[in-house]
Order: sequence, then C-alpha cells, then structure tokens
Amino acid sequence: MTQETALLEDLRWGIQQSVEQACLASAFLRKTESLAFLEAFSRAMVAIYREDKKILVAGNGGSLCDAMHFAEELSGQFRTKRKALSAIALGDPGHLTCVANDMGFSEVFARGVEAHGRRGDLLVVLTTSGRSLNLIRAVEEAKRQEMRTVAFLGKGGGGLKGQCDLEWIVDGFIHSDRIQEAHMTAIHIAIEFLEKLLFHELEVSLP
Repeated sequence: MTQETALLEDLRWGIQQSVEQACLASAFLRKTESLAFLEAFSRAMVAIYREDKKILVAGNGGSLCDAMHFAEELSGQFRTKRKALSAIALGDPGHLTCVANDMGFSEVFARGVEAHGRRGDLLVVLTTSGRSLNLIRAVEEAKRQEMRTVAFLGKGGGGLKGQCDLEWIVDGFIHSDRIQEAHMTAIHIAIEFLEKLLFHELEVSLP
C-alpha cells in the first residue's frame, strides 16, 4: 500500500467515524426525555405567542449563529405561510461591543434581556457547556423580570443545570459541534410543531 493510498483510507475511515457521531447526535432526540422536552418546548412557545409575548435567544460563537437562525425562523417563517412571530437574537454587534467594553463581557446578554425582555416573555439560551457566565447572568436577569426560561445544554449542563423552567442536556459528546447539531435539529422540530399548533393544523388543547 502506497503512502497516498494509506492517507486516503485514513480519510475515509475518519469521515465514516464522524458520520456515525453525527447520526448518534441526531439519535439523541429519540430518547424519552428528549421527546418530552420537545413537546413541552413547543407548547411553551405556543403559550408565549398566544399571550402576545416574545422570545429572546442568546448564545456564544456557533450557538449565537444558531440563536440567529432560531429567531429568523420565527420572525420570518419556517414551513407555514403565517404572520411574523416576535423573536430577537441578542447578537447586535453594536450592543455586544458597547456592553463588553463598558461593563464586561459577562453582562452582554443580561443587558440585552434588561433592554428587550418583559414579564411573561421567554428567554432561550443555547450553550454546549452551560458554563458561560454571560448566559448565567442572562438567566438571572430574566428571572428578575419574571420571564420564562429554557436552556439547551450539553456536557452535563454546567452551572446552568437546573436553573431554567425547561432544560435539555445533550450528553455523551466531547465536541461542541455534535451538541450544536442536536440542538438545531430539536429547534427545527419544535418550530415545526409550533406552527402546526399555533396555526391550527393540529387542534390540541394547551394549558
């Protein structure tokens, strides 16, 4: 076997292993607790919009990109032609750099929650570790404002474990990308059923 052939075999093996890990991340959604979370989260979002409230979403790095993706699926549309739903990803660069410069990076999301959040709104935080101080502070501020809170977590949940009204912990993965893939799949499924519940494709009574 030539060196080039050996490298090609290593590449193919590595790709296969990564594909298997990606499939395992998606399969995490089959767990009973994952299905229960998806139902509860979909219903929580429906309740928010039936009360004419809004959703704020926060995350760092790739999770901030997912937060923006999440918000645009709500304020734009996902699968159903319907009215816009109020959702804000706390990712404005002017706000983030102003607050980070003047108050510290730990306050960037808490300040956004203070500015945009109101009693009865929903804060969703996305983090693969649960250890980000700026997200912990955001949840604290949301509670102070009597907002509802949801956490998408990984790696045991970190300091955010047990701090929100709803939480989902994607365990068993070393790397953040696999956790983020599971988070985004769950978000898409929840939005799919939000649209069906809120716009009457599914007639289900909600608490």
